[in-house]
Amino acid sequence: QVQLVESGGGFVQAGGSLRLSCAASGTIFRVNTWGWYRQAPGKQRELVAAITSSGNTNYADSVKGRFTISRDNAKNTVYLQMNSLKPEDTAVYYCTADIVGRYGYTRRYWGQGTQVTVSS
Repeated sequence: QVQLVESGGGFVQAGGSLRLSCAASGTIFRVNTWGWYRQAPGKQRELVAAITSSGNTNYADSVKGRFTISRDNAKNTVYLQMNSLKPEDTAVYYCTADIVGRYGYTRRYWGQGTQVTVSS
């Protein structure tokens, strides 16, 4: 079985920074794409950032220039560095991993979510 464990959420004032981490454990042959999603109260879940196995990244327009996604393949871990945080960044953040398992099948796994709260 595969588990994704997130950490790094919390409470911060506007303009501050947080760094989220998400580590995958279990039977993992390879992680293809990592992603970070978020869901604010009353809103749909949205993609924040993603990074492919070759290091290509894409970001939601609302976070471009402020957030940076990165990965450590040796540790099966993805990070989301969040700078210049705004109150509208307040949400539960979820990581995802598209994992290739022992028999070559790819499946998307989700983390449990971590709360990020930005005060004005």
